[in-house]
Amino acid sequence: MASIHNDIRLSASAHDVWDAVRDFGALPQRLAPGFVTACTLDGDARIVTFANGSVAREVLVDCDDARRRLVYAINSERLKHYSASVQVIAEGDKSCRLVWIIDMLPNELAAYVQGQTKDAVIAIHKAFPPAAA
Repeated sequence: MASIHNDIRLSASAHDVWDAVRDFGALPQRLAPGFVTACTLDGDARIVTFANGSVAREVLVDCDDARRRLVYAINSERLKHYSASVQVIAEGDKSCRLVWIIDMLPNELAAYVQGQTKDAVIAIHKAFPPAAA
């Protein structure tokens, strides 16, 4: 099983980043603008449209405010398994880490997903730019 890890340092409070992460239907506005172009809620799922035109149905598995951890899964014909967690870890009052881990099958799609996550990380940094000095 492929496992993709992203450990993203952000110049924003854990509270602010977690507030954006837990807002499950607001990916294009709050967390990954430009990378995600549309997101609509459908029960416990969100239908996500990405900048490259692909669409995914992501099912909310858990949203744990105490741990600042959100888990979602994708069930599709192409993916035999896809489970992702996003956790926000405070590093002082004005910075944090966003740890995003994806476990997936088949392994052959890992390079594609890894490339997508690189673009997502760029968008996340744009959503939380460093504070002006």
